[in-house]
Amino acid sequence: MTILRIHTDGACAGNQNDENLGGYGAVLEFGPHKKEIWGAEANTTNNRMEMMALLKALEAITIDGQTVEVFSDSAYLMDCFRKKWYKNWLRNGWLNAKKQPVENRDLWEALLPFLDRHTFSFYRVKGHVNLESPSVNKEKLYKQFNEWTGDAFTFEDFVHIVAMNNRCDELANKGVDSLR
Repeated sequence: MTILRIHTDGACAGNQNDENLGGYGAVLEFGPHKKEIWGAEANTTNNRMEMMALLKALEAITIDGQTVEVFSDSAYLMDCFRKKWYKNWLRNGWLNAKKQPVENRDLWEALLPFLDRHTFSFYRVKGHVNLESPSVNKEKLYKQFNEWTGDAFTFEDFVHIVAMNNRCDELANKGVDSLR
């Protein structure tokens, strides 16, 4: 069985300002096939761009029933799926644990139906890592990655996943740059 891997990242220049530039990037890998997706929005947030990257990647899948591994440096995005926050949100009428409306509800509502269309695993990866830098402790980062994801991935897998995360960051910044 071939696993579809989705790598995502979002970016937002001026994230806390009323006027800002956001971008998202995703790389889908299926066997020897690779597809890159990127886009941009003005006046958004980094979290929305992280979510948009995954949404656009999922919308690009043409066949239901895929086994999908999602890699992202967004704790917000990965924790929602891994810790199943969305189940409580649905049960509580889209209120979070603080009884406040869930942020980005529109995007969560767009993402959740995909959970019924495919089989997912979600993995967090540390973002903005330059494994070529002599000051980077690769073994330490690999250990942290395994703590977040389990030990299903080899060191070579880890290096590739980091490279794909960096590529998604480049694509997200391409989106930001397209709005300048």
